[in-house]
Amino acid sequence: MISNELKELIINEDCNAYFDEPMRLHTSFRIGGNTDCFCEVNTQQALKNIIAACKKENTRYFVIGLGSNLLVSDDGIDGVVLKLGGDFEEIKLLNDDTIFCGAGISLAKMCLFAKNKSLGGAEFSWGIPGSVGGAVYMNAGAYGGEIKDIVISSTYLDEDGNIGVFNGDEHEFSYRHSVYSDKKLTILDVTVRLTPKSKNDIFYLMQDTMDKRKKKQPLNRPSAGSVFKRPDGYFAAALIEECGLKGVSVGDAQVSEKHSGFIVNNGKASAKDVRQLIDMVKTVVKEKTGVELECEVRFVE
Repeated sequence: MISNELKELIINEDCNAYFDEPMRLHTSFRIGGNTDCFCEVNTQQALKNIIAACKKENTRYFVIGLGSNLLVSDDGIDGVVLKLGGDFEEIKLLNDDTIFCGAGISLAKMCLFAKNKSLGGAEFSWGIPGSVGGAVYMNAGAYGGEIKDIVISSTYLDEDGNIGVFNGDEHEFSYRHSVYSDKKLTILDVTVRLTPKSKNDIFYLMQDTMDKRKKKQPLNRPSAGSVFKRPDGYFAAALIEECGLKGVSVGDAQVSEKHSGFIVNNGKASAKDVRQLIDMVKTVVKEKTGVELECEVRFVE
């Protein structure tokens, strides 16, 4: 529970606050218990004030993007969940090849904006259901591209209310990892550099990417995308299928029959169902192939 004083402060800030809010409404898995407060923050000052108040009261806060890579506990999340909206969804052209993106804007909107400005290089991210900030946090990627290929800088807020910037290699990007993965920092905005390209060429690349997704991925079921990181020298989906796990279920959680790297929610899956299925897959793959699968999905309890 959060205090009445903290509730009052949040209500008076520039944000949209919902108390005892089901997290299943805010994750692509459509799974998760309630949080004490779900708060869409619209300004940097409001974000600073709410984080400072949470720290003062020793109340947990957790920042999410579009909830596309999260598995939230059935018991929910204690404290305050912060989602960046309003000013954090700004996008603008800084010069001929550079785009400023608020951390809360979706990758889809960034791609469309870039296409309309005849800038290519972000097409790989078309169809990834996440925010730009979330993509930088985990160095999201697909079809041969990663966010590290286009990011030149990002701005963040630390727990003490200080603003900082990472440039280039300071992001420490690696496979599904960045400097943010190991720090309690909130990404505020991201600057990307792209390459001039015709709108038609960009459109066709985006269309090709989406066609591949529709053909190979279970987009008609709630999921968190690829559950496991790619092991060195292997493909997780191929290993899972090789072990006879395609279509296996625990409750309403199922290893997708369309793409074994996905776990889908067939209607009423719980976080417990998904966790048990993940553990089963990891155990069987390890026993039969010797390969240790590492989860890509973030567990939040």
